[in-house]
Amino acid sequence: MVRVEAIPLNKIRRPLFRQNDPAKVATLMESIQEIGLQEPIDVLEVEGEYYGFSGCHRYEACDRLGHDTILCRVRRAPRSVLQRHLA
Repeated sequence: MVRVEAIPLNKIRRPLFRQNDPAKVATLMESIQEIGLQEPIDVLEVEGEYYGFSGCHRYEACDRLGHDTILCRVRRAPRSVLQRHLA
């Protein structure tokens, strides 16, 4: 089951390094300022912890804009699923 909710940015772990395109982040920042975040990022909830593996440009844009939270599609998963994402 997937739910959508606003989660504090500082509660989302980003375990994989992603190289962000600065121009894309800047464009997203402008869009988010004008019309808000249109597409939630996807996170896994594992044992009460949130892990983000996608939406890195949206995450960075919201962080740079000083947002406290970001809209997320949350999928609860066991630790074994998290390990597959990290492999």
